[in-house]
Amino acid sequence: MVTSLQMATEILPAEDGEAEGCVQCQRGSKLVLFVTGKCHWGCDYCPLSDNRKESPDMFANERRCSDWSEVIEEGRAMRATGTGITGGDPMLDMERSLEAVKQLKAAFGPEHHIHLYTSIPFATIHAKDFGDAGLDEIRFHFLDGTVNKYLDVMQACVDAGIQVGVELPCEPDKEKQLFLLLDQIHASPASFLNLNELEITVGNQENMDVRGFNLSGGITAAAEGSADLALRLKDAAEPLNFHLKYCSARYKDAGQLRARFRRRGQATLRPYEVLSNDDTILFGAVPTLLADAPDDVAELKQELGVADGWIRYDAHHERIELPLSLAEELADLLEVPVYLVEVHPTHDRLEVGLVHLNEHR
Repeated sequence: MVTSLQMATEILPAEDGEAEGCVQCQRGSKLVLFVTGKCHWGCDYCPLSDNRKESPDMFANERRCSDWSEVIEEGRAMRATGTGITGGDPMLDMERSLEAVKQLKAAFGPEHHIHLYTSIPFATIHAKDFGDAGLDEIRFHFLDGTVNKYLDVMQACVDAGIQVGVELPCEPDKEKQLFLLLDQIHASPASFLNLNELEITVGNQENMDVRGFNLSGGITAAAEGSADLALRLKDAAEPLNFHLKYCSARYKDAGQLRARFRRRGQATLRPYEVLSNDDTILFGAVPTLLADAPDDVAELKQELGVADGWIRYDAHHERIELPLSLAEELADLLEVPVYLVEVHPTHDRLEVGLVHLNEHR
């Protein structure tokens, strides 16, 4: 009987043997640190966006960062309990990746859990450097689909005190190779295998079309057949000495990402803002020119009895921001537009909704 897994937006309980990096990701408490867009492998399923491919820039979550202080600031903004270092391939900028581990451990302490992804069977001498810096977990992506080239560096990482795992997309046309891989991992130093549901994105759609993959349906970008194969592999791995986890496309988007947004929103809400059921931030706004802002803000504070911190002027958007409940009251009284504003709880507070509350007056 094939295992049945819950596909939901809530945080799922950890499975026995699940990697700590996954446990924290599911809670939305891991900072996602994109250290470099460099990657020479050209995997046809790569979902990376064009603005990040081969980019030398760092991103902490959705925030472009120019130095470590900005990375740390973003980690604090979401009360991060750990960090996942990704790319590109982080080991193509080994110096920056190693420095990332050092900086994060120095800022957040030794309990801050750090995992890193790579496809490179790098020289074993570097494993000790990362172990000494405090890297907790490393996940290898096998370029040739076999463990052979990676055995030495995997063992070196274990010897350096780093937990070792494997992470791969579950490609529906690689069934035979993936089943053979289970026994290889069983005989390797790896303690877990993560299989991600293959996704068809704007960046890889042409390549996926060539391979004959179709969308599985519904609201996700999942490739048809990927989930079914992953669940059969999970059943087959039950008696083996490593943990196999399947992560669906839906859960990555609606679960992990939403949990991270929710966590950052809760940590950074201004007094006049509320978190919606969609994990976006809502507040009211009245457009006001910069020259008029001091008088308008003072008048509103007096008339509405608003305390300091519950109303502010946003010069960039030229608007007074205040609680949505007060905006709804003002909509019946003011001739000027009054808005409901919806933004993502990210560093740039991407605006995703604007509702005119008094347009029908």
